[in-house]
Amino acid sequence: MTISEETYDLVVVGSGIAGQTAATSAAEAGLSVLLLEKTGRLGGSSAMSGGWFAFTGTEEQAAEGVEDSPELFLKDMLEVGGRLNDRALLETYLSHQEETYRWLKAHGVVFREVEISSGQSARRSHNSAIKDVLAGLHRDFTAAGGQTRLEHRAVRLVRGATGAVTGVVADHGGSEYLFSGRAGVVLATGGFSRGTEMLKVFAPEQLAAIPYGGRGNTGDGLRMAWKLGAGMADMSFVSGTYGSHPETGEEFHELLTAYYMGAIIVNKDGRRFVDESQDYKTLGRVVLDQPDGLGIEVFDAKVRAKSHRGIPLKDIDSLEEIGHVHKADTLEELAEAAGVDAAALADTVKRYNAATAGVSDDEVGRTSLCNGVGELLPLDTAPFYAYPAKSLMTTTYCGLTINTDGQVVDVDGDVIEGLYAIGEVTGGFHGAAYMTGTSLGKGAVFGRVVAAHAASRRVA
Repeated sequence: MTISEETYDLVVVGSGIAGQTAATSAAEAGLSVLLLEKTGRLGGSSAMSGGWFAFTGTEEQAAEGVEDSPELFLKDMLEVGGRLNDRALLETYLSHQEETYRWLKAHGVVFREVEISSGQSARRSHNSAIKDVLAGLHRDFTAAGGQTRLEHRAVRLVRGATGAVTGVVADHGGSEYLFSGRAGVVLATGGFSRGTEMLKVFAPEQLAAIPYGGRGNTGDGLRMAWKLGAGMADMSFVSGTYGSHPETGEEFHELLTAYYMGAIIVNKDGRRFVDESQDYKTLGRVVLDQPDGLGIEVFDAKVRAKSHRGIPLKDIDSLEEIGHVHKADTLEELAEAAGVDAAALADTVKRYNAATAGVSDDEVGRTSLCNGVGELLPLDTAPFYAYPAKSLMTTTYCGLTINTDGQVVDVDGDVIEGLYAIGEVTGGFHGAAYMTGTSLGKGAVFGRVVAAHAASRRVA
């Protein structure tokens, strides 16, 4: 039984980067906005991420002499997505990404480093202190008059006489509350990386990956919109991300991509099984077929020297300090420490080094460090290191179909009036795989797009 009703111009469900950006932008545009969060803490999966945003044409790139362009960015997104992406969504991202980048900087966001990573052929991943980003945006949201409700789980959408979505019912403490939105409801509820039942339906093999992501990411938004006939996309491409220690916790973002810095990946038998330059979602799928679902990143002192403390994906220092990285003077000793077949590992490294010298072809077809960029280097400088890693079920990157205004469309392609969806709850953008930085990036970009559309709708 619904015991009360409150009305706003816009109701945003979910407080990750997508929801927070939409809420802050809408409030700054003069709308009365309510931000609902299922858990007792703001931030969702975004707060657990590495803080990377994918942008091109930035001041940071210019300062580093990075050569990049929107055209190359689009090419990379299409290629990593197997050309199964919705190109219109990608073009919308590219047409709004520079403005979004500048809006974030105007809100105090500092991009600490620009790197190349999964799916990129140029350095366009911009790193931020993501918790500070989210806190700053929420502070500005509140200053603009925005209201927030924690521990309110959205349970169903409400439609008016015309069929348009007019509000959402949320459960709080066992009681239901109706929150109406004159301009509509925005679903920014994340994916279902914590939703065991939904994973059983769409990606049962991913149950073998380490569960991660926001505790509230159980697929609530997807279910609610699905019930209204919303279309879905990319459901067959759910995959964890490769590179996290089997004992990975939630204290900090533990994901190491030493393979993009020069490492190889072997299984417990000491053999390579995949081209390490591929995107880490593809690697996350492949590693599940290995013994114990384990792949060991093996590297030498040259790669170890590339560590950057405090920067996710590159922070070998911190991982070594907590005991997750093995170190030895010889490959044989390293193999023993990591539980890998010693003779096979030595042979694997020997053959890899021969390939890097051009003596033979690489056994798994690797020709670069990351997505066609970076020359392979031999693993020949002691000490040697090993980082045991599995696939981490961080995000699902599939879900509701949307148009370029962020409006949800149904299975026939018709707009469900009054209903928006942004961020991880949506499908169609990534296609078959994922480029680093485009998750937080699309959350922020489409958060801005939706806020603008809702503001125009409210005025009308």
